[in-house]
Amino acid sequence: MVLVQAFNGSGDTQTPTKINLVFFWLIQIPLAYLLALEFEWGYSGMFWAVFVSETGVGIFILWPFSRGKWKNREDLIQKRDLLVTVQSSDH
Repeated sequence: MVLVQAFNGSGDTQTPTKINLVFFWLIQIPLAYLLALEFEWGYSGMFWAVFVSETGVGIFILWPFSRGKWKNREDLIQKRDLLVTVQSSDH
């Protein structure tokens, strides 16, 4: 969860959105339904679906985080420079 929020903190909101879409909507919810209702595991099935999904996110997020593209995004650098210019002209 911390690495996903690191992307948000850097200004890259697309990566966490895509990851959450896949792991929550396409994996966790269907798996929870399958385990809890079809396999009749009840609340334990829901717990295991969350566990599997969050573990998957934790393992998968290491790949885009280690690539480091989020550190050097040109659009974010330009926005930062514009913000610094606007703030310095206000004083």
